[in-house]
Amino acid sequence: MKNILFVASEGVPFIKTGGLADVVGSLPKCIDKRYFDVRVFIPKYACMKEEMKSKMKYVTHFYMDFNWRNEYVGVLSAVEDGITYYFIDSEYYFNGSKPYGDSPLFEIEKYAYFSKAVLSALPLIDFRPEVIHCHDWQTGLVPVYLRERFQGNSFYKGIKSVMTIHNLKFQGRWSVNEVKAITGLSDYFFTPDKLESYKDANLLKGGLVYADAITTVSSTYAKEILTDFYGEGLNGLLGARANSLRGIVNGIDYTEFDPSKDKFLKYPFDAITFRKEKVKNKTALQAELGLSVNPKAMMIGIISRLTDQKGFDLIAYMMDEMCSDNIQIVVVGTGEERYENMFRHFAWKYGDKVSANIYYSEELAHKVYAASDAFLMPSLFEPCGLSQLIALRYGTLPIVRETGGLKDTVEPYNEYESKGTGFSFSNYNAHEMLNCVRNAERIYYDKKREWNKMVDRAMAQDFSWEKSALKYQEMYDWLIG
Repeated sequence: MKNILFVASEGVPFIKTGGLADVVGSLPKCIDKRYFDVRVFIPKYACMKEEMKSKMKYVTHFYMDFNWRNEYVGVLSAVEDGITYYFIDSEYYFNGSKPYGDSPLFEIEKYAYFSKAVLSALPLIDFRPEVIHCHDWQTGLVPVYLRERFQGNSFYKGIKSVMTIHNLKFQGRWSVNEVKAITGLSDYFFTPDKLESYKDANLLKGGLVYADAITTVSSTYAKEILTDFYGEGLNGLLGARANSLRGIVNGIDYTEFDPSKDKFLKYPFDAITFRKEKVKNKTALQAELGLSVNPKAMMIGIISRLTDQKGFDLIAYMMDEMCSDNIQIVVVGTGEERYENMFRHFAWKYGDKVSANIYYSEELAHKVYAASDAFLMPSLFEPCGLSQLIALRYGTLPIVRETGGLKDTVEPYNEYESKGTGFSFSNYNAHEMLNCVRNAERIYYDKKREWNKMVDRAMAQDFSWEKSALKYQEMYDWLIG
């Protein structure tokens, strides 16, 4: 049996702010339990739901030398879906009303504490991993500490580490002197070939330098981050480590996202019944949201954080043009105020065509995936993207920009060979996006049989976690040797 430990700042079902939590919650369940024992470490945040906290049992506690203090570390555990989760408990560090959002310096201190606490706790919980799988900058110090502080102890000797980049934009950067003081790392570690990056200390960079393997969440993104445009200042280092870098596309939980058994849908459907049943979800949603009820109108769904990264400047630029077409647009999400207000404005201006739901609701999201004909995702960059995978599962054809995971998972429609599972455009350009949307409209209205064949192909795709899990298992085997 090979022992694997996931270390992350969030994980479903205990705490979630984004796609990272889905990966940490779903992937361990799909790794073959005959050969691997996968466990997970996350912080115990005060803001976790009470029902989740009530599942946790006390394991141990100790005091750890950290940031010139003797700091308390509590360890709790819970078993969920057959996976053992451990939690680092600290009233001081994890007491906020949400997981993130403290001052940048306190965030760095908090996750430096978490990284050191996880490694320090291992001998006390009777679990020695052969591989520690770290996720994003919050755990970037784990490979560093493993090499610097713990290697001398025979318990830690030979433990390998993996660093997974979910979004390279977030790196955990702060001044060298303060990070040095907090972490207790010596001057040796703060040079340009280690943790120092453009005069700052950079926690993610530390993880990327010291990890034995690096992964990111799609093969196109793995290539993109080697370039200046997508590399966020770390492309030189990633290029130097290209032999250790691999892209493995994320999956989605096919039990949670299943249109034939979705508890939020009044009219469940599958690949055989979608022609009759899918449209009933559309008319029900039109009525619920106050749009004009018309089963034939093409509905485009958007479920997203409303940020620049997701291409909303392109949508803002073309919204009037799109609303002059015979389509309806349903938006669910929150984010930058200018985009929230932009959608509110167009919902006011085109009340029967645009529905702006500026909040997040799991139930509404499921209904939109099921009801929409197409799903718009014109991202500037997209490491993997989960929304397009869910859309495919629900027979809702993605309209995407060819970047990162969107390029890897959506096959563009080819009219001449009758192939494809969605529509795509390559340049980050508002007119190119509009042309792509209008091409989708043309097929939807004028070639309905072609459209339905695409829906057949979309629903036949397999982006379940099982496929990705096999690739992670391969990597663990390779590392353990």
